[in-house]
Amino acid sequence: MSLLIEVRNLKTNFYTDAGVVRAVNGIDFTIEREKTLGVVGESGCGKTTTGRSILRLIEPTSGDIFFRSKKLAAPGEAYKEINISSATANIMKTLRQEMQIIFQDPYSSLEPRMTVASIVGEPLRVHKVATGSEYEERIKYLLDAVGLSPEHMRRFPHQFSGGQRQRIGIARALALEPQLAVADEPVSALDVSIQAQVINLLQDLQEQFGLTYLFIAHDLSLIKYVSDRVAVMYLGKIVELAATQELFLNPQHPYTEALMSAVPVPDPRYKAEQILLEGDVPSPLNPPSGCYFHPRCIYSRDICKNDEPQYRNIAKEHFAACHFADTLRLRSIRI
Repeated sequence: MSLLIEVRNLKTNFYTDAGVVRAVNGIDFTIEREKTLGVVGESGCGKTTTGRSILRLIEPTSGDIFFRSKKLAAPGEAYKEINISSATANIMKTLRQEMQIIFQDPYSSLEPRMTVASIVGEPLRVHKVATGSEYEERIKYLLDAVGLSPEHMRRFPHQFSGGQRQRIGIARALALEPQLAVADEPVSALDVSIQAQVINLLQDLQEQFGLTYLFIAHDLSLIKYVSDRVAVMYLGKIVELAATQELFLNPQHPYTEALMSAVPVPDPRYKAEQILLEGDVPSPLNPPSGCYFHPRCIYSRDICKNDEPQYRNIAKEHFAACHFADTLRLRSIRI
């Protein structure tokens, strides 16, 4: 197993007049090289904050983020391990070349006054990677890689559809040949007919460029399609993490079961029994005592209200934070 990134006890807080918002509240995970970790959960659970904290687009409050950098490795070394959370500005500038983000909204993430060539080529200019004819050839290569024509170089974002704009954003993210790409709900703003095209493109690019993905999404069926492992988040914490097939066949947390019950199954013989969670996600300003999920959990008992469950290894590389993960028989789905 060759790890690219390892996160230990990551916490990211936001300080407001009303109190402290614990957006990410002590999470641990790893991502192997050229693999995809899917992160799923309801809105406000901390998925996007996790991705941006890893990239230091948001400053983490505490914890360690270890990244195996090739560009900072000494001669003869395969990589050098860097703690991103404490890295200096100069080190981070180099690491930026190895870590990029694909934003959710292809309309607001592109500068409307810049041409496609300027947008895709901006990382090359900032990091002084290519100039002159090499600069232009690199842009043409990137546009071709994402399914666009070199003729699009002189056009502006408003001249493209949503799917084409997202391809421009992907080309920009690939400009510096990164190792890690954080895909923050990269297809949620697109028409359904275009989503599959972009997802297949991302998978082709992963193979072509040797990319590692942290893939954030709401859609469990999409997460199953793209991910090697899945982390389920709830109120700033990872409540379950496992290999994709293992998670879907053998869920160990009631929240995972509830999310799965809402996924439509394309089989007319299958009768879904959807679990309706009562109430909304509690406020991270004032989370519940004990297990954060207990106010909405149909299996809740007294211990859940008083004691926080330990995040533990239930089976081989299958982690869950539930007092009764060993004894509950939760429903799985086939999608």
